[in-house]
Amino acid sequence: MSLLEEYRRKLVSPDEAVKVIKSGDWIDYGSFCGQVRALDKALAKRKDELRDVKIWSCVNPYPTEVNAVDPTGESFVWHSWHFSGGDRKIAKAGKPVYYSSIKYSELPRYVRERIEPLDVAMLQVCPMDKHGYFNFGPQCTHTKAVTERAKIVIVEVNEKMPRCLGGYEEGIHISEVDYIVEGENPPLAQIPAPPLTEVDQKVAQYIVEEIPDGACIQLGIGGMPNAVGMMIADSDLKDLGCHTEMLVDAYVYMHRAGKMTGAKKGIDPYKMVYTFALGTNILYEFIDENPKCAIYPVNYTNKPSIAAMNDNLITINNAVEIDLFGQVCSESSGTRHISGTGGQLDFVLAGWESRGGKSFVCMPSANVRDGKVVSRIVPTLKPGGIVTDPRSVADYIVTEYGKYAMKGMSVWQRAEGLINIAHPDVRDDLVKAAQSMGIWRRSNKLT
Repeated sequence: MSLLEEYRRKLVSPDEAVKVIKSGDWIDYGSFCGQVRALDKALAKRKDELRDVKIWSCVNPYPTEVNAVDPTGESFVWHSWHFSGGDRKIAKAGKPVYYSSIKYSELPRYVRERIEPLDVAMLQVCPMDKHGYFNFGPQCTHTKAVTERAKIVIVEVNEKMPRCLGGYEEGIHISEVDYIVEGENPPLAQIPAPPLTEVDQKVAQYIVEEIPDGACIQLGIGGMPNAVGMMIADSDLKDLGCHTEMLVDAYVYMHRAGKMTGAKKGIDPYKMVYTFALGTNILYEFIDENPKCAIYPVNYTNKPSIAAMNDNLITINNAVEIDLFGQVCSESSGTRHISGTGGQLDFVLAGWESRGGKSFVCMPSANVRDGKVVSRIVPTLKPGGIVTDPRSVADYIVTEYGKYAMKGMSVWQRAEGLINIAHPDVRDDLVKAAQSMGIWRRSNKLT
């Protein structure tokens, strides 16, 4: 049987494909821009027929019909490996969104060995190539593990999906696919970086001055890491490399500016290595069939011992709040879940392990609400706040008031260093709190 004959034999409508899903099934919806669209609409039509269909997702970028038609979660139970804005909207509307805590580099193993067996995997893919492969597009992550674990695999073809070269585990052969759906070819999610603020630019300046020529750059999500990337593009730095979990628009600008040669990388020299991409068409057009880029599963990109094979690895990530003991919370505000652990812990570890490497966790020193300064450097984390980076792991903390390296410092030194980069309006209160907790010395002087 030829590849085209096999394709035609497996080609079905979305409504036909989702008939394989039964009440009680565990299914995977795809990740990032690979989350299904036409199949989502088709499954939503079956709400009254189904109960307790448990769905896995990772960074849901689209409005989902199954959640719109089932606001209480009786038919479709939504699970997330990492919250997105879409997930937060679902939760805010009153539907449970069940998060699973991960160390992102370990996720493929969780899927292969720990989670309940998947009855059905559904994901958006590129059109089949002449060899019979469907490329996963810009979301290698744990996708191959999902298709291996699933009893039934359904692919939804999107002609707008960029074809992302590996690496490895970047696609699936038609022989491993049970059903093919030709989707509506919707555009990929457009997720531009937020506008740069003065605070972002100040934080970026503190970090960029720590970056040497030949460094390898990892950027997390958000305005501050993006500000670093844009500042690098305008800098005199040269021969930088890319080894990251998430590829964003800023990397395109760094590449166009001639900064990102990859010539000094310890592994994958000259390649921009990533496991997923989220941004705008500027990014998606750049990665499409681009041999400069190499997409890998997340147990390669995020494994600290692998990432750290690149000397001078500079990792830059965000935080929600940090306490005076040096504990970093980057995923919740108290018990209100915001995002997830993702790969931050992986890259904080990798930055330290890399020869000459540094890891930076950055945030504004405070939020201003109704004219009141609310510090994000706090005596202790809010009750229920999640420790993303333990105090023994986190190193450089950066705000618009400076940076402080915590590794090897005593509790009073950490308190002093963190208070020095807190908002000036709250420093006296933080000193009093440190005194009450026994982590302040009378000889301390604030700069």
